[in-house]
Amino acid sequence: MPQPTIFHPSTALAVISSVLLGIPAHYAVAAEKKAPPPRAASLYDTFDAHPNEHVTIAADPCDDPKDCTFFRLPYVQHGILPIRIIITNDGDRALSLDDARLQFISADKDVIPAATDDDLNRRLFTMKSVRGTKIPLPSPLPSITIHHPPVDKKILEDENDFGFQGTVVNAHTTVAGYLFYDVKELPDPALQGAELYVKMVHSLDGKQNLFSFSVPFDKWLAAREKKASKPVN
Repeated sequence: MPQPTIFHPSTALAVISSVLLGIPAHYAVAAEKKAPPPRAASLYDTFDAHPNEHVTIAADPCDDPKDCTFFRLPYVQHGILPIRIIITNDGDRALSLDDARLQFISADKDVIPAATDDDLNRRLFTMKSVRGTKIPLPSPLPSITIHHPPVDKKILEDENDFGFQGTVVNAHTTVAGYLFYDVKELPDPALQGAELYVKMVHSLDGKQNLFSFSVPFDKWLAAREKKASKPVN
């Protein structure tokens, strides 16, 4: 006999609230959802392995909102591409990401750094940034500085729940976290011909600087197309 579905009271409350406020239900209950636990980086569709350094880095983008409904906000619909970055350290020495640069390189060689909380806030909640903009007033009155609103709570909660939880990758461990890239101005699909470029990763003791990593997204697109073409039994 099928087991009855257990509907947590807080989930029910969130769904009821979403109906009353007109908020899509999957965003209302996002706080109760979790990203899938990370696997070893070599098990993803696209990765770059450095056997001599015993480190592998993979990238798992989410360009379809249905594949990352655990987020509290509609990043993809606003031209922001969430990419889960997975780092597996099979070596005996801990790694540091303190100085690391994790960049989205487009097919046209545009270098796009990960978006900051302020970047996300501007894209999702304001028409344009006015932070630090000074409005001149007739002399002798001083200029007035306008500051943009504080970062929305949901952005900070998503970062806390789904971002990297630290900058150290201990020996024989895998860490993962989502970073967000502004691809709104890139040709669609932004992933075609693009790559994740990771540099300036070094050992925690500073004695070893790792070579740069290049993770091609064409492999990810090809794997997704292959999965989509498989007949459903």
